[in-house]
Amino acid sequence: MPQPSFPAIRRVRGQAVVLAVAGTALALAAPLPATAAKGQAPAAAADPVSVMAYTAKERRDALVYWSTARMKAVGKSVNLGPTGPKATPWRGATMKTVGRLFFVNANGSDTWCTATAVNSANRSVVMTAAHCVRKGSSPANTNSSMVFVPGYSKGKKPHGVFAVRAALTPRSWEQKSANDMAALVLDADKSGRKLTDVVGGQAVAFDRPVGGTVSSFGYPATDPQLGEELLRCVGTAKKETGMQAVPCDMSGGSSGGPWLADFDTATGKGVLVSVNGALDSMTPTKMYGEVLRAAAKSVYDRAQKS
Repeated sequence: MPQPSFPAIRRVRGQAVVLAVAGTALALAAPLPATAAKGQAPAAAADPVSVMAYTAKERRDALVYWSTARMKAVGKSVNLGPTGPKATPWRGATMKTVGRLFFVNANGSDTWCTATAVNSANRSVVMTAAHCVRKGSSPANTNSSMVFVPGYSKGKKPHGVFAVRAALTPRSWEQKSANDMAALVLDADKSGRKLTDVVGGQAVAFDRPVGGTVSSFGYPATDPQLGEELLRCVGTAKKETGMQAVPCDMSGGSSGGPWLADFDTATGKGVLVSVNGALDSMTPTKMYGEVLRAAAKSVYDRAQKS
């Protein structure tokens, strides 16, 4: 079995941070915008949303590929060190909406991120990080064989497995590694049930002021959990380097996990205001996430209409 990729350092707005386990960063120069020749009309603006669709065969194959044994094996094949003191196993209400997102990355390696079912018109959308879908600034380097397992815990798949039908990211991520968020559209399960009819969905907020207490969730590849259990960090979100940050030491595998404001520990519900995007160092103390603005809303709106 191919080995998962390890974290990579990248630069975000001048600060070194760490990308989680979903593949190494590939830094390429952003293309210069095309300019119209004199006397010609400017070129039409590019679609702000980039969409990758998977064929019916690719989706069927993904469901076969990600057996329970393969899901457990991928966690055992990577160990990013001991779980830090800020990340603790979640022992509250069952988090049916949060799960592991398994895929084969652009390097051909089995790996995973974290994703969350959200309220949507088509009842079939999860949100995660864009780097869990494709490498930034590198349109050809995309991930495949993607499946979502809501409520995953120690090899158990209590709500089934859902194949990813389409993956949407901001065009700005594809072209210049900006706006690290994604929305995925899922197939119905083998019984024909749509995702949020099975597990419910978290509310999503755009242009919400940064601040207040946030719970960040994820399945990091740290010991002893090795991606098999859902962990949580809690802290106050603060603006930093054009993004937002919370105290957290989760690492690879937690990428794409939700930041839930107004979180009710009794119900497991809150409002998704960001997703795990990057860390402050190789020995992390802070997690960074995007402030969900117009680019994120465009992606979400397109996904829920797909």
